[in-house]
Amino acid sequence: MNTSLLQTPIDYLKGVGPNRAEVLRKELGIHTYQDLLNLFPNRYIDKTKYYKINEIQRNTAEIQVIGKITHLKTVAQKRGKRLVADFVDDTGKIELVWFRGHKWLKESIKINEPYVIFGKVNWFNNSCSMPHPDMELLKEHEAGLRMAMQPIYPSTENLSKKGISNKVISKIIQQLFSESKQGFTETLPQSILQELKLVSKSEALLNIHFPQAPKKLALAQYRLKFEELFYIQLQLLIKNLIHKQKIKGFPFTEVGTYFNDFYQNHLPFELTNAQKRVVKEIRSDLGSSAQMNRLLQGDVGSGKTIVALMTCLLALDNNFQACLMAPTEILAIQHYQGLSELCEKLPIKILLLTGSSKTKERREIHESLEDGSLHLLIGTHALLEDKVKFKNLGLAIIDEQHRFGVAQRSKLWHKNTLPPHVLVMTATPIPRTLAMSLYGDLDISVIDELPPGRKAIKTVHRYDSNRLKVFRFIREEIEKGRQIYVVYPLIQESEKMDYKDLMDGYESIARDFPAPTYQISIVHGQMKPADKEYEMNRFVKGETQIMVATTVIEVGVNVPNASVMIIESAERFGLSQLHQLRGRVGRGAEQSYCILMTGHKLSQDSKTRLETMVRTNDGFEIAEVDLKLRGPGDIMGTQQSGVLNLRIADIVKDNEILKTARYYAKKMLTEDPSLKIPDHEVVKNTYRLMGKHKNIWNYIS
Repeated sequence: MNTSLLQTPIDYLKGVGPNRAEVLRKELGIHTYQDLLNLFPNRYIDKTKYYKINEIQRNTAEIQVIGKITHLKTVAQKRGKRLVADFVDDTGKIELVWFRGHKWLKESIKINEPYVIFGKVNWFNNSCSMPHPDMELLKEHEAGLRMAMQPIYPSTENLSKKGISNKVISKIIQQLFSESKQGFTETLPQSILQELKLVSKSEALLNIHFPQAPKKLALAQYRLKFEELFYIQLQLLIKNLIHKQKIKGFPFTEVGTYFNDFYQNHLPFELTNAQKRVVKEIRSDLGSSAQMNRLLQGDVGSGKTIVALMTCLLALDNNFQACLMAPTEILAIQHYQGLSELCEKLPIKILLLTGSSKTKERREIHESLEDGSLHLLIGTHALLEDKVKFKNLGLAIIDEQHRFGVAQRSKLWHKNTLPPHVLVMTATPIPRTLAMSLYGDLDISVIDELPPGRKAIKTVHRYDSNRLKVFRFIREEIEKGRQIYVVYPLIQESEKMDYKDLMDGYESIARDFPAPTYQISIVHGQMKPADKEYEMNRFVKGETQIMVATTVIEVGVNVPNASVMIIESAERFGLSQLHQLRGRVGRGAEQSYCILMTGHKLSQDSKTRLETMVRTNDGFEIAEVDLKLRGPGDIMGTQQSGVLNLRIADIVKDNEILKTARYYAKKMLTEDPSLKIPDHEVVKNTYRLMGKHKNIWNYIS
C-alpha cells in the first residue's frame, strides 16, 4: 500500500479533526494513522447472537437485540429528568433509559426505524430496562465492517469526558480501513508464514480490530504477538552479532600451566556437570577473536566463584591480567579471601582494592599492576579510578551486575587497547523468558545444579503466635554451636517505623537470649560503615551467636556456621529478596533452616510467595512465580522497562511464542546473517524502518 498514507497525522482522518486529534495524542500517544492501526483492543465482547426480548435472562451479561423505538417520553425525577423509550420486537417490549444527553438524543432517534441495541439489562418488578444502550440503525449495522466480537479499546477518563467512546474509536478505525483499502505490506517472510501457518498481515490487522469469529481472532492475535516478539529477538541477536564482528577481543589460545595445575591438583571438589558445561562455553568464547560478553547466572551457592577463578587462570595462561569487581566492600573482601585460599598453592599474586585501602597498599597495587607482577585485582568501584592502570588487562569479571551502571562498566573496557573479555555474574535468577528479552544480546550461561554434599535448606512458614517454639528451636541450634540471622524489613518510605521494628525486635531477642550466655550483633543502614563492619566481623568470627539486621545483609555475607535464617514480617518482602536472604545460610555441611514469620492477615499474593518459598529452593522457579506476580517492568526496575514496552504480547503468558520467535530469528541469522536471501527482503526492510522509530509497531506496515 501507499506507505506514506500511514504516516499521515491523525488530524486528517475523517471523523477525527483537530480537537479529537489533540486528545488522542495526549491520552493514547496516537499521532499518525499508523499509531491508530496499532492501538490493539484490550478485550472483546461476543456479539455473535441477537436476542429476542422474550429470551432475555436475569443475568449481568451484555446482550444485543433488534427492534424499533415506538415511543419516547421525558420523566421527571427527584434530581433532573430521564428520557425513556419503548423498544419492541415481535416477542415483547423493554424500556431504554438515558439520564443525560436528552436534547441530542430526542433529535437524533428515529421512531419506528429498525435499530440494533447493545447493553446490560436491569430488572425491576418483572420488567426489564437497558440504561444508556449502544445504538445503531440496522441498515448501518449491516453495511459496516461487521464484527462477531466487539473490541474494547484502552481508554482514559479524559477520553470519556471528551466524548471519545469505544464506539467512536471503533468508527475511526473503520474509516482508516476503508481509506487504506486494507492493503497492508507483509512484514514476515513467506517461509515463516507457511511453516507456522500464520495469517497474512492484512488479515491479522482486520481480525484484531473487526474479528469475524473467535477462531479468526485467535489466529490474528498469535500472528501479531509472534511478529512483535520476533523483531525484538532479531534486534537483540543482531546487536550480539555486530558486537562479535566489530569488537575484537584478545584470543586466549593457551590452556596452560595455571589452569591445568589448578584443575588437576588443587580443585577442592569435583565440578558439577553444569559448571563443566559453563567453563566449556567460556573457553569457546575466549578462543575466538571476538570480545566475550557473557552473563553467568547461578543460584546462591551454585559455584560461580570457581568458574570465575578458572576463567582468570585462562587469562593468566595467555599472559593477561584479570580483575573482579563487586558492588560492596564486604563482598569484595569475601571474594578476595575465597580466591586467595583457592590459589594458596599457585604462584599467583592477588590483591584487594577498596575505598578503605591505605595509601601504602594503593602504591603497591598501582606499581605491581603496571609492571605486570599483579595477576588478579579484586575490588569495588575503586577499580574504575583513572589511577588504576593495568599492564595488560584481558578479563574483567563483574559480580551482581545490576548494581553497576553502563557508564561504570564501559570504564573497565578502556583499561586496555582492545576491550577485555567481560564475564558478568549474578545470583539473582532472571526468569528465562525475561533473560531472552532483556539480555538477548549477551550470551547466557546458567549453572543450574548445586555442588554435591550441599543440603537443601528447609523452609517453613510460622505465625507470630508460634514465636516461643521458634525461640526454643534457636536455643537448640545455638547449643549445637550454630549461628542465627534475624532479619527485619527495611522499606525506605517508613525508615523510622522500620527502625522501631528492628529495635523492638532486638530488645525482645535480648530479653529471651540474655548476656553473657548469648552475644548479639546488630546491623542496620543508619550505622556508620566502620561500626557496621565491626559488628559483621564479630559475627563472622563467631564472637556473637545472633545477628539482628535489616536487609543490608542480603548480598554477600558468607558465614558457613550460620544455619538458621529467620525473616520477620516475611509478607513484606518480594520473592527474589526472600530467596536471596535464604541463600545466606546453607553454606556449610550442616542442615540449614529458613523460618518465615508473619501475622495471620495475609493477602493472596503474600500467601503465594510464602507457599512458593516453602515448596522450592529453585531460584529459577521462584523467579518465574515472581514474574507472574509482579510483571516484567517491576522486576527489572525502570531502567529496563522500556525494552518491554509491548503492545500485544505478554512475555509471561506468551513465553511459548517468545521461544518460537527467538528460534526463528536465530535460525534466520544463522542461515543468512546479512538477510540477502530474497525471501528475507521483507525482514530487512522492516528492520531498517524499525531502526528509525523507537517502537517495533511504529515501522511502516
